[in-house]
Amino acid sequence: MKDYVVASTKAELWTKLLAQLESGPRSRILAEAVSALLPDAAVLIFAITESEPEFWTLKAALGDVSVSERILPLDSGTLGAVAREKGILQFTANELDREDFAHIDLRQNFNTITCLPFLLDEQLLGCIEVVSFSTPPADEVLDAIAQIANCAAVALSSAAAYESERNASLSSVLRLTRLYDIEKVFNATLEMQPLFEIICSKVCDLTGASAVGLWMVDQADMLLVQQSGKGGGSSIGDRLTVGGGVVWEVGESGEDMLVQEEDESLRIRNERSPDGAIVSLMAAALLNGESLVGVLEVIRIEPQEPFSEDDLFTLTQVAASAAQALHNSSLLQAERKIQVLQTLVSIAQEISSTLNLPRVLEAIVSQPQLVIPYERAAIALERRSRLTVQAVSGIVKLDPSSPDIQLLNEVLSWASGLGTEIHVTQHDEEISDPRPETREKFRRYFQSTGSRSFYAIPLIDEEGALGILSFESPDADFLTELHFEIIKVLASQATLALRNASLYKEVPFIGILEPLIDKKRRFMAIERRRRALILTLAAVVLLALVLLPFPMRVGGQAEVAPAQTQYVRAEEDGVVQQVFVHEGDKVAPGTPLLQMVDWSERSALAEIEARYNASTAQVSRALIDNDASGAGQRQLEANYLREELLRSEQQLTRMTLRSVIAGTIATPHVESLAGRKLSTGDPLLQVTDTADVLVDVSISEHDIELIKVGAPATIKLESFPASTFRGTVRVISPTSETLGEERLFFARITVSNANSELRPGMSGWSKVNAGAHPLGYVLFRNVGLWAWAKLWNWFSW
Repeated sequence: MKDYVVASTKAELWTKLLAQLESGPRSRILAEAVSALLPDAAVLIFAITESEPEFWTLKAALGDVSVSERILPLDSGTLGAVAREKGILQFTANELDREDFAHIDLRQNFNTITCLPFLLDEQLLGCIEVVSFSTPPADEVLDAIAQIANCAAVALSSAAAYESERNASLSSVLRLTRLYDIEKVFNATLEMQPLFEIICSKVCDLTGASAVGLWMVDQADMLLVQQSGKGGGSSIGDRLTVGGGVVWEVGESGEDMLVQEEDESLRIRNERSPDGAIVSLMAAALLNGESLVGVLEVIRIEPQEPFSEDDLFTLTQVAASAAQALHNSSLLQAERKIQVLQTLVSIAQEISSTLNLPRVLEAIVSQPQLVIPYERAAIALERRSRLTVQAVSGIVKLDPSSPDIQLLNEVLSWASGLGTEIHVTQHDEEISDPRPETREKFRRYFQSTGSRSFYAIPLIDEEGALGILSFESPDADFLTELHFEIIKVLASQATLALRNASLYKEVPFIGILEPLIDKKRRFMAIERRRRALILTLAAVVLLALVLLPFPMRVGGQAEVAPAQTQYVRAEEDGVVQQVFVHEGDKVAPGTPLLQMVDWSERSALAEIEARYNASTAQVSRALIDNDASGAGQRQLEANYLREELLRSEQQLTRMTLRSVIAGTIATPHVESLAGRKLSTGDPLLQVTDTADVLVDVSISEHDIELIKVGAPATIKLESFPASTFRGTVRVISPTSETLGEERLFFARITVSNANSELRPGMSGWSKVNAGAHPLGYVLFRNVGLWAWAKLWNWFSW
């Protein structure tokens, strides 16, 4: 028997064990080996986990038994005795209570239970538990099983190490995968509030936390903006100031922290927390570069296990992704705010730049649609104690008799009577207003118009009510807090603009005449001699203004441009082989710029040239042989090949791109074109002719009539503040461009640039000589044009 055990264990058993890597299959092999020695017994293989605390795990079972629980405490019954003794133990049925082998479900009576431990360097790794139903195992069988246990200890130890390493690798891969997925989820959301919710929920799921709180920097405090789970005694909207615990400390230092239950700060917090004692707390700073964005607080409450350093590392990685996502979201919010401010400024400029009431009304109802997603905006004004709709977005010509306008006018009149802003929405069949009569009114209104949200704000200033402004949309939630703020600012601007426009319409002509009458009365009260002197001086000044010639110059912003620009493009498909020039090089007409790869062209040229030479030789040979017919035929072929040869030479020539004009290479990093594959027409180089440059001068539409082609001009450039450049007007643009509210024409001035001092893109100021005009015309021309425009607008002469 001993020889059999030795042979079986050291040969077949080891072969089978080494063929498996995991503890489960190896335990099964061990159970089969033991069962072969004890055919009428049941065999159980248990292993001890390396976790804290340790416990028994069933790895294999053979025979007429079953196990209800595969995981058992270390001190359970017979297995607990093995854990204490670490030796071979045998128990008879009479010695044991049912609780001692409660982990085994037996279908028949047993005789003995024998336990043989797996020991490796005095460390208990597991146990073989043998349940004998007839006679106890003989001593020689126990010796054989003991030898199997000795071999099994090494096998189970290596299998446990393999599984631990594999599980660690799988855990790392799983963690990286989850971190990658979380980062994608974070970056897929740019809206701030949804991003808050996603960050907290994902961190809560990833760490198995009881609660996760997101604290954001709000001026000098920390504000809890979002929370997932329950615990920690905090709620959304809470603030932390100086000395506000772990979260404040992490925000101050930027260092992540892991705090356990025994920490003093956590103990104090648990005393005032109504949600249960916090077992463990992690906090990670959300940093954008060196700037603190916020802090992630992760809490675990009993009876869960405390967080580990691995959990803190995971939180740190997630915090970096969350900080980046929050930064991206803040950029979007900032961009939106800039757009809102630009729109508000544009609207303010539009409605304040004119006193034309229809134009003001149109701007108020149309322009805000750039930042407010409304379907319809309307404005109604009070006229003789009656409110009437004056403008509706999207309607150029308003028809007061239209049923839609009449219904809108009715609702706005009712809303104006409230004297305050009103916001009514409909979700499904529910109207948001608490008053039954209002709900019924808007139920009919929404059914008629298709809208699901109505917002109106009165236009009131210190002089009284002007009217009311309303916005509607089929989306019940189309207005956010930001939109409400925009509308309130817009309402203030609109009220001021409408009041000015209304007063402007009511100003009588006496407002203009009164100052003139007052000045005449004061003048006539002056002494006669002094009055005569004043009149004489006024006449002299008037004659000087009318008769005295004075040079007039028209100024404008100036920008230097090249007089001529050549854009070199690929003439054929191919690859750039060599670049002959660099940025800033001066080139003459015909200078090689680029060389394209021309192997196929050279090969084709050589082939055609050889065929042409052969055909020419055949012509000579036919003439020598007096073969006139053959010579003529060969001559025709030679003529055709000569034409092909010329075309091939031209094709080869086109592979070298040359400059058409004299100028300077203006393409940056032109050397990088080498090796690039190009298609016909692809842009390659820009050659600018800077021997002469053009200076574009912006001229106001009011002054363009004064500028003539050939007029002299002087130019001051910011790059040469001490130098003055002179040129002549070459071209006056036939069309204008709009800059803000001003329309500009461009006078293009030719300036010599022999020293290449002037470079395209330089800017400055230019004055164009408009000839000599009367002094009064030079000084008061702009004032006169403005007055004439006003008079024409009033009287339409």
